[in-house]
Amino acid sequence: MPIGKIPGMADGTKIEWTDATVNAINGCSVVSPGCTNCYAMRLAGTRMKNHPTRLGLTINSKAGPVWNGEVRLVEQALLQPLRWQKPRMIFWNAHGDMFHPAVSDDWIDRCFAVMAMTPQHTHQVLTKRADRMREYLNDRGIVRRICEAAYNIHRARPCFDDGPEFSRGNSRRFNAKMKEWWEHIGALTAWTVRGGCAAVQFDRQEPGADYPSRLAWPLPNVWLGVSIEDQQRADERIPHLIFTPAAVRWLSIEPMLGPIDLTSIRAPRESDEPDLDTDWRFDALEVGDYYWFDANGYSEGGDGPYRDNRIDWIVVGGESGPGARPMQVQWARSLRDQCANATCHGEDAAVPFFFKQWGDYLPCDQMQADGKIWTNGSNSALRAHKSFTGRYLDGVKHDGVPIASD
Repeated sequence: MPIGKIPGMADGTKIEWTDATVNAINGCSVVSPGCTNCYAMRLAGTRMKNHPTRLGLTINSKAGPVWNGEVRLVEQALLQPLRWQKPRMIFWNAHGDMFHPAVSDDWIDRCFAVMAMTPQHTHQVLTKRADRMREYLNDRGIVRRICEAAYNIHRARPCFDDGPEFSRGNSRRFNAKMKEWWEHIGALTAWTVRGGCAAVQFDRQEPGADYPSRLAWPLPNVWLGVSIEDQQRADERIPHLIFTPAAVRWLSIEPMLGPIDLTSIRAPRESDEPDLDTDWRFDALEVGDYYWFDANGYSEGGDGPYRDNRIDWIVVGGESGPGARPMQVQWARSLRDQCANATCHGEDAAVPFFFKQWGDYLPCDQMQADGKIWTNGSNSALRAHKSFTGRYLDGVKHDGVPIASD
C-alpha cells in the first residue's frame, strides 16, 4: 500500500533530548498510569486515524482513542537512518513500543540491524516492557540474528523514491554506499557465533578478509532505556534494565506522577526464594553487591547478585496536553539531587540529569520560559501551555547528557 510521506520519520524533532525520530513500529497497548494521556495514542485515533501507518490501531472509548494492541511495521521508516550520513541522535518508535508482546523478534532484529549498520548515529530506545527487552538482549543467538538481518537488508538493496542518492539509476553511488555498510557489518553474517553475548567470537570464512574478528557487543551506539512514572514502575522495570546489555542505560521519567527514589529500588526475587515480609533494596545509581531492607523496626544489609552496571542518564518531565496531571517541584528536585550526589564504586560520580519540561503546570516561584518568576501569593501552580511553563528547575536549565565513549 503506498503511504507517501511517513509521519514521525523526522530529521528534526521538538523532543529536546534527541535530533530525529524514526517510527518504524506503530501501535501499542495501555500498561500503566503513564499511558493514560499518551500523545501518540490520541494522535493515532484522531488526526491520523485514516493514515495507513495508524489505521485500525485504536478503538474509541468514552475517554477517547485507546490502543487496541495491534502493531504495524513501516518499512520506509525502518530504513530511514541508512539515508542519513550526518551523525545524529535518533529516538526510535515514539508511537509504539519495540518490545510490545505483539512485535515479533524478527522486527526487533531488523531495527537493531539498522542501528548496527549506522555507527555514525546514536540510537535511543525506550520501552515499558523492560522484562522482554532484558530477555531479548540476553539471548545467546541475538548477535547472529542481527547480523543476518543486516545481510538481508543489504541484499534487498532498497530503492528510495524521495531522493536520488539511492535510486537504481545512480547505481555507482548506490553501490558505493552499500559497500560502506557491508564493510562495517555485512560480512559478519558469514561468520559463526560461539558462546553467549558476553563473549561473541567469530570464525572467518573468507581467508585474508580485512574485517574485524569481533563485533562490539552491546552495540556501542545504542542507548537502551525504560519509561517510568512512579516508584512502583521504577521498582518493576529498573532491575530488568540494570541486567540488560547496553552501552548506556537511561530512564525517561515522563510524565512524572509521583516521587521516585532511585537509590532505593526493590530487588527482584528469585523464583525459589521464600515469600518474606521484607523487601530488599539497592541503589540503581551505584554498582556493587550491597542490598538492604528496613522493615518492622529491623534493618539488615548484605551481599547479593553483583551489579556491574548502573543508570547512566535521567530524563525528567511533567505531563502536557488534555488531562495533564501536575508534577510536584519536590519530586523533580529530589531526582536532580539524587543524580548530583551519585557515586560509583564509592567515588563521586554524578549521573547526567536532563530536565525536559514542566508540562502544563508550573509550580509557584519557578521560572517561566521567558525567564520571569511565576508567583501569585497563593502557592498554587500555573496552568499553561508547556511553551510558556518552560524547562527551568529552580532557575537552571539542566541539559545533562552522557558522554559517548570512543
